[in-house]
This record gives sequence, structure tokens and C-alpha cells, in this order.
Amino acid sequence: MTLTSFLLLLLIAALCGAVGQALAGYSLGGCLVSIVVGFVGALLGMWIARQFGLTTFFVLDVGGEAFPVVWSIIGSALLALIVGWINRGRYRNMP
Repeated sequence: MTLTSFLLLLLIAALCGAVGQALAGYSLGGCLVSIVVGFVGALLGMWIARQFGLTTFFVLDVGGEAFPVVWSIIGSALLALIVGWINRGRYRNMP
């Protein structure tokens, strides 16, 4: 994997993470956090897809690495919802 393809993969992950957070209505942080959320969302989304036997569609091949865009967005939204739900409950009970 070249540096250009790695940077492109980071950009795609950041966009997927940002879209997932926007769909969830909860932002976990800035650009670097969006990259992490995008990658974790891809892992979470693909795990969910495998568990339910769903197909993988709209996969981008970047430098020999397949990145599932739709499952990354779905996983990012689920991750943001879960973290937002946990944080909301924690801060609600504070005096």
C-alpha cells in the first residue's frame, strides 16, 4: 500500500465516520475521531453483516484493501448512538 492510497483510505474512513455521526445526531469529536469511528464502524458493520448473512455492497478498493462504505456508515452511526446513549445517561445523573 502506497502513502497516497493510505491517505485516501483515511479520507474515506473520515467521511464515513462523519456521515455516520451525523445520522446518529451525536458527534464524538473532530477529524481524527471521525477516522477512528469510520474504521471501527467498518469493523462493526461488517461483523453485523456477517452475523445476519447480509451481502456486502458498495465496496471501494483502495490500494488492494477493500473498504465497505455502506457498512462503515451504518456501523459508525450505531457506534455514535451507543456512545451518545452511554454519555447521556452518565451526565444526566451528575449534580
